[in-house]
Amino acid sequence: MTKEKLELVEVSPRDGLQNEPDLVSTENKLALIDHILAAGFRRLEAGSFVNPKKVPQMADGDAVFAGLPKRADATFIALALNLRGVERANAAGAKEINYVFCASDGFSIRNNGGPVEETFKVWPEVAATAKAAGVRLSASVSTAFGCPFDGEVPVRRVVEVAERCLRESIFELALADTIGVASPADVHERFRAVKASLPAHVQLRAHFHNTRNTALANAVAAVEEGVRVLDGSLAGIGGCPFAPGAAGNVPTEDLLYMFNRMGFDTGVDLDRAIEGAKFIGGVLGRKTPGMVSRAPKWPS
Repeated sequence: MTKEKLELVEVSPRDGLQNEPDLVSTENKLALIDHILAAGFRRLEAGSFVNPKKVPQMADGDAVFAGLPKRADATFIALALNLRGVERANAAGAKEINYVFCASDGFSIRNNGGPVEETFKVWPEVAATAKAAGVRLSASVSTAFGCPFDGEVPVRRVVEVAERCLRESIFELALADTIGVASPADVHERFRAVKASLPAHVQLRAHFHNTRNTALANAVAAVEEGVRVLDGSLAGIGGCPFAPGAAGNVPTEDLLYMFNRMGFDTGVDLDRAIEGAKFIGGVLGRKTPGMVSRAPKWPS
C-alpha cells in the first residue's frame, strides 16, 4: 500500500534563527542547510530579505543565497515583506518567495510597516515582479490565530485577508500561528473557512509555534483538514522579533517522528534530521526545545 505524502518545509535557517541574540555566521547557516539537505528535505526557507537594522540576524541573506549548493532537486525559499525585499530576493537568485501579510493591524504595523489594508496596496506589483523574474510566489497570513497586540483575531478577518492574497497568482497559501495560541479546534475552524474560498490550484500550508505546547496537536488537526504542507524548525528553535514572548517553532524532528508513526511518507530521514537539530543546538550553545532529538531512539 502506497503511503500518503506529507511535505515538511524546513524553516530553521530563517524563522529558526531570526530572533537569536548572537549572530550566527553565514558559514554555520550554510552548514545547517547542508544538514537539512542531507536529511532529505527538498524545500526550505534559506533566509529573508527584510530590514537588516530590525532583523540583523538576516542581514547576510545575499551571502547565504550566493553560497547555496546548486541543486535542481531542492527549492530554497526567500521570505519578503515588501516590494524591496522581493527585488532583493530576485537579485539574489531566489526561485521561490514567501510573501507575508498579517491578519491583525497591530502586528502588521510592527512587522510589515503599516496596517493590513496599506500593505496590500503593493501586492499587485509584488506579484508582477515575481512573475517577471520567473519566481514562484506563495503568501502567508501571520497572526491568523491571534495577535500579541490586538488579541483575538476573528475567523472572518482571516478569511478576508486570505481572499485578498488569492487575488494575485500564488501557488500556496499558509496560515501561521505566529504566537502559538491556537488549539486544534481553532485550526479546524480556520482552515475549513479558508478552504471554502480556495481555488483548486492553490495548496494550503500550516505554520505553528509551540509557545503553549499545542503545536503537534495543531499539526494533526491541519492534516485532518487536508493540509499536506507543514513548516517545522529543527530543534524547535525560533521566534519573532516583533512578537513578545513567542517561543520557538514546532520541532521538525518531532513532527517527523509523529507523522512517520502515523504512516505518512515525508521523504526525510529522522536520524539525519536529529543530527541537524543537534548541530544547530551546538552552534547556539544551549539546550533546545525539541524532544525527539533528546529521546532514546525508537525502535532501538
